[in-house]
Amino acid sequence: MSGRLGFAVRNKLSHIPYLLGYTGRIILSLFTFVKKQKAARKIIIMQLLFTFIEALSIVAILAVALGSAIYILGSSFLLSFGQRALVYKLLVVIISRELGPILVAFIVTARSATAIATEIGTMVTSHQIESYISFGIDPIDYLVVPRFIGVTLSMFFLNIYFSLCGLIGPWVVSQFVNPVAASGFIASILKNMSVMTVVVSVVKSIIFGMIISIVSTYYGFNVERASTEIPVAGISAVSKSFLWIITFDVIITIMSYVL
Repeated sequence: MSGRLGFAVRNKLSHIPYLLGYTGRIILSLFTFVKKQKAARKIIIMQLLFTFIEALSIVAILAVALGSAIYILGSSFLLSFGQRALVYKLLVVIISRELGPILVAFIVTARSATAIATEIGTMVTSHQIESYISFGIDPIDYLVVPRFIGVTLSMFFLNIYFSLCGLIGPWVVSQFVNPVAASGFIASILKNMSVMTVVVSVVKSIIFGMIISIVSTYYGFNVERASTEIPVAGISAVSKSFLWIITFDVIITIMSYVL
């Protein structure tokens, strides 16, 4: 039993060096992308359309619902302690700094990681990747880097959009429960919005976007010949993205409070 467990652990860890090398290769190609791959910019636009534009509705609903729940429940709870003003600090920290980025990352992973891994896996099984190589086209430059840019930008913009909806939405909902002046509400939000909160939120969104794009394309290329491997690649892309996102979220959060 222990032998099987050790083999499974070694098998999992064996992917890490390849994943690190793959990440380095993407970063290197990123610097030459603007000059070399004008045709691939269409892929960035399509990726932004799918990952960013089409996710706006679900992100807005989730942000408003979460922000309103935090504001209404937090106000009632903190009022009993005479600390109702702390609800704005609570709202900013949860929406912009902690839960916001990771929830957006989960939405993007659920929607885009599977789609990207499946798309690239299908290209592998249908020999499209081999065709690109035979024509002198680097699949990393043409297929991976545009998706890397598109997903990372989408995560950045969706995170900002989530914060706006999650911070302004509670004011709209509160008008039906306990009306608050818009000027006072916005002033309280801005008062509790620190530079560190904005920096941590932006850093998380960018890193999470990089993780999703790298992991999903990596497992898409891991498909070999059989089409039955494609769903497995999609599942692996989602599960591994979740794992790395949670890991880096914990690391960034700890570092932000320590520093």
